[in-house]
Order: sequence, then C-alpha cells, then structure tokens
Amino acid sequence: MKAKNRDQSLSDSRELDGSYDQLTGNPSTSQSKKTIKQRFLKLLPCCKPSTTPSISQNSVEDDFELSTVCHRPESMDKLQEQTKFTKKELQVLYRGFKNECPSGVVNEENFKNIYSQFFPQGDSSMYAHFLFEAFDTNKNGSVSFEDFVFGLSIILRGTINDRLNWAFNLYDLNKDGCITKEEMLDIMKSIYDMMGKYTYPTMQDDAPREHVESFFQKMDRNKDGVVTIDEFIESCKKDENIMQSMQLFDNVI
Repeated sequence: MKAKNRDQSLSDSRELDGSYDQLTGNPSTSQSKKTIKQRFLKLLPCCKPSTTPSISQNSVEDDFELSTVCHRPESMDKLQEQTKFTKKELQVLYRGFKNECPSGVVNEENFKNIYSQFFPQGDSSMYAHFLFEAFDTNKNGSVSFEDFVFGLSIILRGTINDRLNWAFNLYDLNKDGCITKEEMLDIMKSIYDMMGKYTYPTMQDDAPREHVESFFQKMDRNKDGVVTIDEFIESCKKDENIMQSMQLFDNVI
C-alpha cells in the first residue's frame, strides 16, 4: 500500500511539473521556449529560470522531493478550475516554483532574499514584506504554490475589478477596508527604497509624500482622510495611465 501511495504521489508530482506524459506514461521530452513569459517570471519570487533537467535527473529530484516536501499542491485539474491558467502554464509555473522552493512553500525571509536579487541597487525588503503579506492569504507565515498562482491569476488574468481589488488589498496594510495616508506613504517609501537612490532622474527625498498627496487629491472624494475600495476602483478606472499599466500584463503568460 505504501509503495502504491508513493507511486501515485510521484505520478502527481511529475504531472504537475510537466515531466510526465499522462498519455504514454513516459517522461516528457518537450522543452519550454524562451518567451516574454520567462522574462516576466524572472521578476517573480520562486520563478527564476533554470536549465531543464534530464530524465535521470528528474528521477533523482522526484525521489528527493518525496522525502523533503512539506506541502504538496492541489491536483492539476483542481488548480486549473480555480485559476485562469491552462494546464501547461501551471506546469511551467510549478517547475519554477519547485526549483526555487523544494519544500513546497516559501517563508518571508526567503521571499525577501529572492526578491532582493532583482533590485541590487536598492533595498527591496520592505516592499517584499508588503507583497508577501498580499500573497499569504491564509496568514500562516508562508506562501504555497496555490497561494502564488491564485494571486498571479488575479494579477495577470483577472478582470479590472479583480486586479484593482488585489491592489487595494496590498495598500490596505491593516485590512480595515480603507487606505490611510500613512499606509500609502509606507508603500511609496518602500517602492522608492527598492528603486535605489541612483536612479535617473534622481528622486527627491520628499517624492513619496508628494506622490501620496497627489494620490489622495484624486481618490479621496469626500475628503475624510481615507480612501475606500469604491473610491479607489472608481478613481483608477478614470485614470488612463493606470488602465494602460494594467493592460501590459494581459499577454504576459
């Protein structure tokens, strides 16, 4: 019975990362091409590209995974139903996630370390903290593959309202249903810190606060000092630059 369960787990794992062909029962020989998808994934934690392992390497890695994984993702079919990704897209995402996070989850410290590699000129730790909080929907201190693809599905494939709701949740740090100037300032400072002080044109020290003031002038319609979800969504939809920036992600994957 244990051998049967182990074989099933191995089959599920290979199906998920694309190293197993369900129709033939043989290891897959197809290799993913370098596209804009891969370039985008370089900016996402746990999705740095790596060389495609050989068949023998797959076998060794699968054995290692079975003994070390502390969290195994949902089945491929279930994830496909719950997100807006195809099976092939989920396989590519899982392969990158598993290569970087063999335990099946990533904690905040590792998340920050991975993110910092893409912004060596600045300090990305605080922004990575806010981003981690947005992906960690269960608030258990770790981001699983499910957490990752659920968030990514909204960002890349969600409706405009879905994406704006996700962005609002990122800015609403204490999750009380509104964004204060202090919360927005914390986010803005973290972004400016991440970009570094050697950008061109040079960013002024008071730039984050000026950005926040401009933000609230546009969005705080009743001038009560906070921005609600309705104010946020309505104002964003009227901002042509924000709408164009969201459309950039439409064909990333």
